[in-house]
Amino acid sequence: MFSELKQLPADPILGLSVKFKADTNPSKIDLGAGIYKDALGNTPVLACVKTAEQFRVDNETSKAYLGSAGSADFNDRITALILGDHKVIAEKRIKTVSTPGGTGALRIAGEFIKKCTPGATIWVSNPTWANHKGVFEAAGLIVKTYPYYDYENKCLDFDAMLDALKQVSKDDAVLLHACCHNPSGMDLNQEQWQQVAEVTKQVGFMPVVDMAYQGFGTDLDSDAYGLRLMADTVEQMIICSSCSKNFGLYRERIGACSIIGRSAIAADIISSVLLSVVRVAYSMPPAHGAAIVETILGSQELTTQWHGELAEMRNRINDMRQLLVDKIAENGVERDFSFITTQNGMFSFLGIDEAQVQRLQDEYSIYIVGSSRISLAGISADNVDYLAQSIAKVL
Repeated sequence: MFSELKQLPADPILGLSVKFKADTNPSKIDLGAGIYKDALGNTPVLACVKTAEQFRVDNETSKAYLGSAGSADFNDRITALILGDHKVIAEKRIKTVSTPGGTGALRIAGEFIKKCTPGATIWVSNPTWANHKGVFEAAGLIVKTYPYYDYENKCLDFDAMLDALKQVSKDDAVLLHACCHNPSGMDLNQEQWQQVAEVTKQVGFMPVVDMAYQGFGTDLDSDAYGLRLMADTVEQMIICSSCSKNFGLYRERIGACSIIGRSAIAADIISSVLLSVVRVAYSMPPAHGAAIVETILGSQELTTQWHGELAEMRNRINDMRQLLVDKIAENGVERDFSFITTQNGMFSFLGIDEAQVQRLQDEYSIYIVGSSRISLAGISADNVDYLAQSIAKVL
């Protein structure tokens, strides 16, 4: 059976990490990995997480299964974090299940869509997170793209996006990034969200909102503006969220898939189908990460501490955006890189070509995805001069 297997290429981002670790250059910089790093290049455990973990150690009494939906407390609290005091919660029109990370939430969403409409198509932005296509295709969906980022002008290609969405079939699904678009960093503003929500309502397709970075853009509520507006506008939608970034719980693999129905009765039906999808996928979700999050969100003191730590991460990334732009200019580069400071979240495209990206890797040990997408979290005051000098040289 195994003799017919063929070697598959490594994931481009994971492959970069392997090369980075093997590189002996003391000046090497990893701008590929999509994880937060502090000024020392570490991905720390948040202090509020440490406290919540200790509370769990002291108070946990069983390792029994929680059920396919996961922790009811976590599900309620993460739903409130995403939607605030939105009416769909009071109307009992939303059902949430815990998932193995944001990727697990997306896969469950894909499987749920297939249950509803076998052979369905889901539209994703061009560009989008590299794993979106694979996750949805593995769930049996057809994946197509709509315009999103204007590479030449380094901005949102909004008119083309809106025109494309108007042509989508009402039986299709459309994936939208709630905030901190991965990989471009370009987000819809409030007026643009209003137009997208109206088109969604008029056409009737299913919106699937991926929110992996709530709190990394402007703040928790502002980053959820588009998602909440969409919930105001349409009767049905799917939300996939993750606690990997904003709680720093990468390896705990905890996220959520939330689905809004037209009524409480419809939501109960949705729940039954959703749980059947979970049952045959992974049966029960992991519990440790969920317990950490619900402990933090259940404590006013820990929630306040989390807000402060989240703001610290967000502000550091924004500071690095400005610092990189300033340092590139200081090195005599005339090309305008100020677009980097207008974006949100962890990522941006440098806008250099693949040959220049390869030179950065080969000659300067600076590791960037071939599309020129960089993770701003990999930049620090200690390495930004070397980075800017290297970029200037390849330009």
